Amino acid sequence: MTAFTFNTTKSVICEPGSIKRLGTIVSEQIGKSVLLVTDPGLIKAGLLGAATDSLDQAGVHYRIFDGVVADPPVAVVEAALAEARAANIDGVIGFGGGSSMDVAKLIALLIGGGEKLDDVYGVGQAKGQRLPLIQIPTTAGTGSEVTPISIITVGETEKKGVVAPQLLPDIALLDAELTLGLPAPVTAATGIDAMVHAIESYTSASVNNNPVSRSLAREALRLLGANIETAVKEGSNVQARSDMLLGAMLAGQAFANSPVAAVHALAYPIGGIFHVPHGLSNALVLPHVMRFNASSCSEAYATLATDAFPDLASVPEEQRVDAFIDRMEALSADLGLEQTLREVGIGESDLSVMASDAMKQTRLLVNNPREVSEADALAIYKAAF
Repeated sequence: MTAFTFNTTKSVICEPGSIKRLGTIVSEQIGKSVLLVTDPGLIKAGLLGAATDSLDQAGVHYRIFDGVVADPPVAVVEAALAEARAANIDGVIGFGGGSSMDVAKLIALLIGGGEKLDDVYGVGQAKGQRLPLIQIPTTAGTGSEVTPISIITVGETEKKGVVAPQLLPDIALLDAELTLGLPAPVTAATGIDAMVHAIESYTSASVNNNPVSRSLAREALRLLGANIETAVKEGSNVQARSDMLLGAMLAGQAFANSPVAAVHALAYPIGGIFHVPHGLSNALVLPHVMRFNASSCSEAYATLATDAFPDLASVPEEQRVDAFIDRMEALSADLGLEQTLREVGIGESDLSVMASDAMKQTRLLVNNPREVSEADALAIYKAAF
């Protein structure tokens, strides 16, 4: 057996309605003062009510930072840091999608360890310890509640990551009731994002691709494949929402240890330059990257095919890989997501810039099962155009 290391969030609470226990959890495990990091959309939707009521009842003082935006820029992190310093907090709560949770991670790290953001970019550069951290996802997609990764936008368009074991939260609180009001397009895009995490983790060329991650990736695909259409079309179905939230978390645990690759690398310029939501960015390039990779991981794709779509077991093995890719593409279309780059406002003249930008994502490209050149990236974008 090849040696490997597997790390994940220390405690996972998976229970509909568990947000009502947040105050007790915070007072017992964190302290009496927290910064709650979220976005204005969740404030407007009233989703924070149960959380703040619980904190009030437990006597926990909190300050809300609701300035998070999609693909958060450095300025958002700096503004949240200012709020945290002014509040003299004991810990941090991330409440929302991946952007809010990623900002929460950085606030906990930078306040707790006293480091500067510029000094912690990359893999393993953070040296200090963070403040206690709870993550509460309101989408079933990013898995950020169980990953040691935070992604932000630097400058106008470049995505940069902070990857450090300190970023793994203390507690992930998964309450499916918080996802019931999620619009169908967001449910679809974040669900595909989670499926991408599972697929890329399972096929990752990382030296830390391991049996635990592979098992989690397969179970994630089983849950996600079986429930994504129901969650999109019957948004109030608590069981489907719970299974999606669990599947997304399992996929997050998988790729936190066996990292993602070219789908994400090529998705980042789409989000960074054109502000396309991350899940949709992944969906747009997924089938084209899979076709590019198929010759290097056909056996793995054939295995995953029947996890995501059990009926593909009846397809002859030599045809199953193509059938899997076609089904992933059809699933995205059936869920109502845009299918081409041109549909999200990208011009043909933009593709070469995107290909060049994607090459900067060396942290991700090194994990792809097949080497990707700039010419390959451009060809993939052209196929997605």
